[in-house]
Amino acid sequence: MHPYSRTLRRRAMLTLTGLTVFALASLLFAGMTGSVRVPLAELPAALADLLHGQTSSLAATLLELRLSRAAVGFVTGAALSLAGVMMQALLRNPLADPYVLGISGGSAVGALGALLFMCAAWVVDAAAFGGAVIISAILYALARRDLRGGAAAEGGSSLLLLTGVILASACMAMVSLMLSIAPDSRLRSMIFWMIGDLAGAPLRLLPWVVLASALLFALRSARDMNVMALHAENAATLGVKVGLLRKSLFFASGLLTASAVTTAGSIGFVGLIVPHAIRFLVGPDHRVLIPAAALAGGAFLVLADALARTVIAPQQLPVGVVTALIGAPVFLYQLHRLRK
Repeated sequence: MHPYSRTLRRRAMLTLTGLTVFALASLLFAGMTGSVRVPLAELPAALADLLHGQTSSLAATLLELRLSRAAVGFVTGAALSLAGVMMQALLRNPLADPYVLGISGGSAVGALGALLFMCAAWVVDAAAFGGAVIISAILYALARRDLRGGAAAEGGSSLLLLTGVILASACMAMVSLMLSIAPDSRLRSMIFWMIGDLAGAPLRLLPWVVLASALLFALRSARDMNVMALHAENAATLGVKVGLLRKSLFFASGLLTASAVTTAGSIGFVGLIVPHAIRFLVGPDHRVLIPAAALAGGAFLVLADALARTVIAPQQLPVGVVTALIGAPVFLYQLHRLRK
């Protein structure tokens, strides 16, 4: 192996190891932090109790509740960040994020419609996922020719992006209509869902299955994504099945976005700033970028939620407010660095 290749491989392994440790540390920090703190000295005993299925102590009880919420935050953040990487590869636009094609708008219409009619929690989740699926199907029907052919042609990407923006605008109009006619008793929960909130989000297996499946697909397609990014016009002649790859990226990123939005509402900036930050750290190679972005996105949302729980404790902020307050200046800084 060439010495330069060994150096790159060693750097990638060190980066992924560091991000894994950082992600685990963020989960432990979230478990310890809150209006009632878990002292560091009591953490080993509380973890041992949890491993043995016991919650007899206050520290173990608090840790169990907070780690469940942190796990939901991690899988949501990782899904949004991975969807952002896929969307940027699909559209060949570093400013693309998981919400740019209107899939989250479809989820919002479904979820807020269910909340407006005071449906059960599982109906709200089903309506949110169904809305995302419907918008994805409409978008695919309108742009399937661009996804199928032309490889990564700039015009096809622009048309797909424009179609998604129009669908997102239509969904936001329907959301505004529902918010304007909603009674005051339901308005608060609807707004919290729109902003994005992890309070009360259940820990379920399905988001983890979706994340693991999408991550496996992305890692298997990483080399083809590199070729498509570097040699867009000649990718097909280099052996990449561009039409199949573009359709797969579209459906995988849409499924990740639908899963994340159904779980925690519309949480912004995670799928935009985290892939950018990781590119500055590890470079554009998708073989490293994909797992690194998933780890960093999960850890970022876990820490943002810990901040949302503690900054004005015992009152809690929606985590979407915290990600927006952090994400806007960070993204402006990234744009400045990118321009320089």
